[in-house]
Amino acid sequence: MDQANRRGLMLILSSPSGAGKSTIARHLLDSEDLEISVSVTTRARRGSEIDGKHYHFLSVEKFQDMRERDDLLEWAQVHDNFYGTPREMVEKALQAGRDVLFDIDWQGTLQLYEKMRADIVSVFVLPPSAVELRSRLERRAEDSTEVIERRLKNASEEMSHWQEYDYVIVNDDLQTSFETVQSILKGERSRRSRQVHMADFVDGLRSDLS
Repeated sequence: MDQANRRGLMLILSSPSGAGKSTIARHLLDSEDLEISVSVTTRARRGSEIDGKHYHFLSVEKFQDMRERDDLLEWAQVHDNFYGTPREMVEKALQAGRDVLFDIDWQGTLQLYEKMRADIVSVFVLPPSAVELRSRLERRAEDSTEVIERRLKNASEEMSHWQEYDYVIVNDDLQTSFETVQSILKGERSRRSRQVHMADFVDGLRSDLS
């Protein structure tokens, strides 16, 4: 049974900033047949980011236009900026049996639940401790002290939503966390509800045995 014989899935990774979801996501993209859902955002581009690869960077006016046309599957305001998921790419990928990876927050996850819950596998990534979370944000050296403090303040609220996810992992060892998510993905790909042509396949096997 190849990829075309099943419907694609939406793998969501969420966590507080600095807990490691983006690193896990990069490892998955390097090792698995996954497409990344490239979000649109109104925040300023960081020096290490490429437009169209990490995000599609838009003006507030353009973002609002997409939202009003219902061209976004979900959108959220995070740290004074807007983020959203374009609809068209996701729907085409799932219909073609391709899996899509989402690196989004809990607000976007709940919106996607409302529209496409059966297609979603969600994983929440927790840091091993508050001290380690602060250390990771500081080592990243991409945000000002003010922004880091704001992200830490918001982390408690973000972590309160862990029970709304299908799976939860504590990222105290990156390799172990990556392998856990990899196992989740492999198992979910074989879920019966996603094998859209399995009934015909089984009927054919039974007919051949008759």
